[in-house]
Amino acid sequence: MKTFCLLATLFAAIPTTLPAQSLPSAPAPDLSLSMHAAAPQADSSELGQLPSLSRVQAEQLAIRNNPRITASKLLALAQHQVVREARSAEMPTLNGNLSAVDANDGSRISAGSLTASRLITHAGAGGNLTQLITDFGRTHNLILSQKLTEEASNADALATTEDIVLATDTAFYDALTAQAVLQVAKQTVIARQATQTQISQLAKNNLRSTLDLSFADVNLSQAKLLQLDAQNNTDAAMAALDAVLGLDHSVVYQLVDDTSALEPPPPGYDSLVQQALQQRPDLQALTYGQQASQKYARAEWEQMLPSISAAGTTGSVPVRNDQYYTSNWWGAVGVNLNIPIFNGFLYSSLAKEAKFRAQAASEQSRDLRDRIVRDVHTAWLDANTAYQRVGVTAQLVQEADMGLQLAQARYKLGLSSIVELSQSELQQTSAQIENTDAKYRYRLALATLNYQIGTTP
Repeated sequence: MKTFCLLATLFAAIPTTLPAQSLPSAPAPDLSLSMHAAAPQADSSELGQLPSLSRVQAEQLAIRNNPRITASKLLALAQHQVVREARSAEMPTLNGNLSAVDANDGSRISAGSLTASRLITHAGAGGNLTQLITDFGRTHNLILSQKLTEEASNADALATTEDIVLATDTAFYDALTAQAVLQVAKQTVIARQATQTQISQLAKNNLRSTLDLSFADVNLSQAKLLQLDAQNNTDAAMAALDAVLGLDHSVVYQLVDDTSALEPPPPGYDSLVQQALQQRPDLQALTYGQQASQKYARAEWEQMLPSISAAGTTGSVPVRNDQYYTSNWWGAVGVNLNIPIFNGFLYSSLAKEAKFRAQAASEQSRDLRDRIVRDVHTAWLDANTAYQRVGVTAQLVQEADMGLQLAQARYKLGLSSIVELSQSELQQTSAQIENTDAKYRYRLALATLNYQIGTTP
């Protein structure tokens, strides 16, 4: 935007009429840009030292290095352990004990205890085993809830990866655009410098007025300002690319553009919407989260049901007082039925809370589906508009080239002033910038459309 504002300011600063004088034609700037000409001008030795980076390489580097992707994968691994934690309730629990007591035999605890108050000198070892028989589905639903939450975490990790890939594409194309604009600005400075030098020599020989020389100086200064802004935008774009690549230091790359022909966008968006609803990982994450909430709500309601568990204990008492111990080992098994009767409406409140949260998750999923339909339609429209802009700006470049040639011929014949020539040169510069920007904007629009339908690599 700064570049186009600068060009507009330059147009406004130039008068429209000056006396025509017969002078040799000013050199025409070579502003022909191809998709290969996106790197800033530099010596061959400098370019050889810069690491090359294509869009695919940038995406792979971002997937490996970006901390957001690493964090999302670690959270998914952590959720897998939560599944194992929930499943542990279905497995038996075994505890071992070793005890040795030196006591005043036969004495009793007189305060602070209601059971096993007799103190007896002994040493023994044993174990206790407990096993849940059934809690009528509560633990099973808790496990299913955590499994679905794990699936949601995996989908979130994939969605984060696609977010980073799109951010990488955006930063990559922004850097390419900035470098292309910088090259145009450098070429413009060279052309304006040549024109200013020529006008300066003519003015010294009284073949051109100092007013024309002042306009040539203004054009050169404006071109230098354009180059300064373009250089700043290039550095900022490269810094943004380094950040999304997960780099903690500045690296300047020689960006390698895709030279394949531009393909038109898909003809319709209805099929794209259906594809997006099936493939978008963020929607899948919300769907899994909704199902997990429903299972958890069911488990919370099942807290009000009884639970049945089995228990067993056994052990040996090698050091004992035979007066108080009739055997050198012990053992017992039993079954316990736990029936919740009243706990201040805790379980019912937890069940209702989980039910409402599950309903809220369902509405959030429906809201995301609506936004996906809107975003796919918008991205498809943007891609079509960007594709049309490529053709329009290409035609604009041809017209600007033709206009510059005519302006040079009129200038050579003395039928126009330097103002007309300068305007034609600026129009060509602006057309080249807009055409280059349109090509990259279209590629970015396609990347955005692929992201919206969930096909980002």
